[in-house]
Amino acid sequence: MAIASATAAAWLRQKFTRVAVRAAVREASILAGTVVAAAVLVPIIVRPSGLTVLLTRRTAHLRDHAGQVSFPGGRCEAEDPSPIATALRESSEEVGIEAEQVEVLGTLPDYFTSTGFCVTPVVGLVTPPLNLRLDDFEVAETFETPLDFLLDAANYRQEELDYAGSKRTYWAVPWREYFIWGATAGMLVSLREHLLAEG
Repeated sequence: MAIASATAAAWLRQKFTRVAVRAAVREASILAGTVVAAAVLVPIIVRPSGLTVLLTRRTAHLRDHAGQVSFPGGRCEAEDPSPIATALRESSEEVGIEAEQVEVLGTLPDYFTSTGFCVTPVVGLVTPPLNLRLDDFEVAETFETPLDFLLDAANYRQEELDYAGSKRTYWAVPWREYFIWGATAGMLVSLREHLLAEG
């Protein structure tokens, strides 16, 4: 599905006018202490050649998810008034995308990870120039994947791994030399389903 950059932003805005807020399950789980609240920014970059999604590769020395592909984001802090504020703050800290550069379109359903996080994906349009400034402690590099590629179900596959004595299934999206998998790929599946839903 090709999306002309001239109409892409309007198409995305229309798709997010009907996003339902799914806060009840998230808030109950966080209050019960069963999960840690977190948020990520899903930055959709408006390029003349079309829309892309910016992703990061985490540095190899980190304790959690070292070397993995992810969105900019992290834990919700007490001073963050909302998951959107968390996503914007973390994006500024990790890659230098400032809040005023982001047109927040809405949120996707919360993603619960096997490691005990409840992650709110915040989708935003970002218009270049980006002037990225990477936090070299956390972020090894950034790259952009065409949204057209991420909307094609043929580019997704399900794989299995053994974890704590049981088999777990996860989504994977290989892109060039990068391997997008786990929670990040799961959130991309959610983005694809939302954007391609009828209505």
